[in-house]
Amino acid sequence: MFSFSTSGTRLSARSGILELMDDLGRALTTDPGMRMLGGGNPAHIPAIDAVWRRRMTELMHDGDALERTLGNYDPPQGNPPFLKSLAAFLNRHCGWDLTPAHLAITAGGQSAFFYLFNLLAGPMPDGTSRRILLPLVPEYIGYANQGLHPDLFLACQPEIEELSPHEFKYRVSFPRVEAALAQGNIGAICVSRPTNPTGNVLTNDEISRLSDLALAAGIPLIIDNAYGLPFPGAIFTDATPLFADHIILTLSLSKLGLPGTRTGIVVARPEIASAVAAMTSVIGLANTNAGQQLVKPLLDSDELLHLSRQIIRPFYETRSLEAGQWFHEAFADTPGWSLHRCEGSFFRWLRLTHLPISSRELYQRLKSRQVLVVPGEDFFFGLPDPWPHSTQCLRLNCSGNPETVQEAIGIIADEVKTLQFA
Repeated sequence: MFSFSTSGTRLSARSGILELMDDLGRALTTDPGMRMLGGGNPAHIPAIDAVWRRRMTELMHDGDALERTLGNYDPPQGNPPFLKSLAAFLNRHCGWDLTPAHLAITAGGQSAFFYLFNLLAGPMPDGTSRRILLPLVPEYIGYANQGLHPDLFLACQPEIEELSPHEFKYRVSFPRVEAALAQGNIGAICVSRPTNPTGNVLTNDEISRLSDLALAAGIPLIIDNAYGLPFPGAIFTDATPLFADHIILTLSLSKLGLPGTRTGIVVARPEIASAVAAMTSVIGLANTNAGQQLVKPLLDSDELLHLSRQIIRPFYETRSLEAGQWFHEAFADTPGWSLHRCEGSFFRWLRLTHLPISSRELYQRLKSRQVLVVPGEDFFFGLPDPWPHSTQCLRLNCSGNPETVQEAIGIIADEVKTLQFA
């Protein structure tokens, strides 16, 4: 037996994101009978798939563009023409004043957060240690195990607003956030918008208040915009993109339908972008080129904005609303079920307050019935105290085949009724 280092043991241990991606990969490659409501794989939208086929054809017929894409390294910060086009696109549509120096490409958003969290938190040169503050949980499962050192995260329990008997919404508890900041050991605040897993979109006021608190504390506010504006645009409520000198914004090409290209984007003040590029060079030399080459002309022509607004957003909003209706039909008057309000992303977040077992146990029972979901427990990391609510929830990707999703929801409802009325 070989011995692993402390950091190696942490990174190679069982984790929620490992389980999620293993389930996802196996379901998509070896188990065609599995009803797939787990993972975050984007849907194959025919109109979007047609765009990528068109762009591949254009690359192949554009001189040596395909050979340069496949055969050349880009600089660690990203492809210079792509960075120039992206800066111009964001300035044009968001009213910002970015240069290519404000941007850095990473091998997917997951890599971006590994770099950012370990850049801004953990042991510091002055001997202190800093943490990442999550102002609202549940929060993205993929963050949880990214720290090279333990206890990287401090999370705040949200307020729960009951909107109707079967609908609720999480709200940031600002007294809890302010109390956490008062401890003085916070290196950055981090939120996803829309929130993965719930589809919660923090309001403009909530984001503005978090920005003000970060600025006053002299720390960055990191906004994970993987599903947000201006692309892919999977937001179904009023929201304004925000950027400032103390804000770090991340974007991704994955949710446009390009997860295989592994292309994440960091938008930040130049010294942060430069640090991310330096970390890329150490860990991976450079980034993949394909996503940048496929998307660049769509930025220049603003076609990407049209695709986000006219195709991607309506598709996912329709799927989410349909799923909500199927939940109402399947669960009907079953006690204790409710959904988080549909505000964005690909997911529905189901709360089951009368569930006699944990959501992890329910996940295993559903898996045996060929329904794959994600149990809620792993989204509630960083809380200082246990919270029973964390065992009552499931994340469901409802963007797949409608007949499959409806059938899976029926099986979930049947399993819940069996448990509750046994």
